[in-house]
Amino acid sequence: MAVKHLHQEEHTGPITLDGGQLTLGQLATIAYDYAPVVLASDAVQRVTRCREMVEEFVDANKVVYGVTTGFGKFSDVMISPEDSAELQANLIRSHACAVGSSLPEAAVRTIMLLRANALAKGFSGIRLETLQLLIDCLNRGVHPVIPEQGSLGASGDLAPLSHLALVLMGEGEAVYHGTRLSGHDALASAGLKPVQLQAKEGLSLINGTQIMTAIGALTYVHALRLAKTADAIAALTVECLHGITDAFADELQRVRPYPEQIGVAANLRTLLSGSRLTTKQGDIRVQDAYSLRCLPQVHGASRQVLAYVEDKLNVEMNAATDNPLLFLEQGTVISGGNFHGQPMAFAMDFLKIGMSELANIAERRTERLVNPALSGGLPAFLSHQPGMASGMMIPQYVSASLVSENKVLAHPASVDSIPSSANQEDHVSMGTTAARHAAQVVDNVSKVLAIELICAAEAAEFRGAEKLAPSTRALFDLVRKLVPPVTTDRSLSKEIEEVASALSRGEFLHAVEEVAGRLY
Repeated sequence: MAVKHLHQEEHTGPITLDGGQLTLGQLATIAYDYAPVVLASDAVQRVTRCREMVEEFVDANKVVYGVTTGFGKFSDVMISPEDSAELQANLIRSHACAVGSSLPEAAVRTIMLLRANALAKGFSGIRLETLQLLIDCLNRGVHPVIPEQGSLGASGDLAPLSHLALVLMGEGEAVYHGTRLSGHDALASAGLKPVQLQAKEGLSLINGTQIMTAIGALTYVHALRLAKTADAIAALTVECLHGITDAFADELQRVRPYPEQIGVAANLRTLLSGSRLTTKQGDIRVQDAYSLRCLPQVHGASRQVLAYVEDKLNVEMNAATDNPLLFLEQGTVISGGNFHGQPMAFAMDFLKIGMSELANIAERRTERLVNPALSGGLPAFLSHQPGMASGMMIPQYVSASLVSENKVLAHPASVDSIPSSANQEDHVSMGTTAARHAAQVVDNVSKVLAIELICAAEAAEFRGAEKLAPSTRALFDLVRKLVPPVTTDRSLSKEIEEVASALSRGEFLHAVEEVAGRLY
């Protein structure tokens, strides 16, 4: 099933970059759908004028960090104009020492997009032809091979971004139409030619927060999709446990008026409308356990986290984050610290915590489904042959393992710092580590939710799927296409992974919203 990524926007032509108005919807469309990108005309003018300013500084031998000086601790070493091109090439080659697995294609495309958007603001001093080559690579599918490890998250994502810059120089490696090639061959295959970097350009390409922001943006898009779907999965579990719907009443939420709590409760009321399995307080019991009763409060709090992260991403995606920056109107160049990733580091650490809690409460709901002391009459571990068949006993173990792993990953990376460059760069953010860990957490959340969904579908078989609400029945019907009833024991590994992937792609959310309408 082809499903539009959450936030993705329809596009009929190129998306224009001006450095200040890129949206998460456009980002997702470019990352996943290969929407073409063009520079805004005013961005072209700003970039051209800013480059002229750099060349004036070089001609005048003005002391400008990274233009007529070395880098980091070498900022007090003067560089002659005739050595500026070699300086920039050396910068890229020496800094391209990232390690680890290569970032996935969608992340690489997002990195290229964000770097181009930052340069389009016209504060960096890059040549128009160099920026255009970066955009051409994005549009023609030349994707640099970028290892994921090696950034401190301050002075920008230096090491991994250098692997992007290498390809523009005709060096390094890139993937073109699925084939891994040398940078030179990848450019040639796409009909492009490398550039020789001039003064300031190498620094302009690598001094920024685009790795952490790209990983963070895509992780956020996936996280929001999962958070919405989690409401639907929880609703199915509520039905299977004869949950009490009074706790989701609108008047209850409005006396503690968090918009996100109110929105989640509205989702649950919509999703459970028409169910013949839910109860009212006093029908069976007066109150449910917290993992059911407190759904609006807990899921809503995670949505608050996502709102905070979205706000920070929207700023960072449209920011100038390299150093130094040139200001045309004032005719000045200022060395500062916009490359420091602290805002993104905090946001990604917060995202880890918010999504970890979404998994924590989902695992507790799974436990209630499989535990005969808590499930209200469902067979032990949802087994069709209790004792002879273990049923859903061990999927709950897997869920618990993933939840515990998330607790380790949720340790904040942003509280760590380690000095570099002979203590010139004596405080760093570790924002890229935070973003990478956030992506791992969200991937784990998809599997925890997949396990709850599979267990809830099994429980619905015992309760009577015909009694489900129309919205949750859509959820049930789709999971049954991927996971047949577990009437006898079998390995569920592949099925859990398939459901988790479908959750991440938004297939279950799409199926539910076709019945329930757009969820909050």
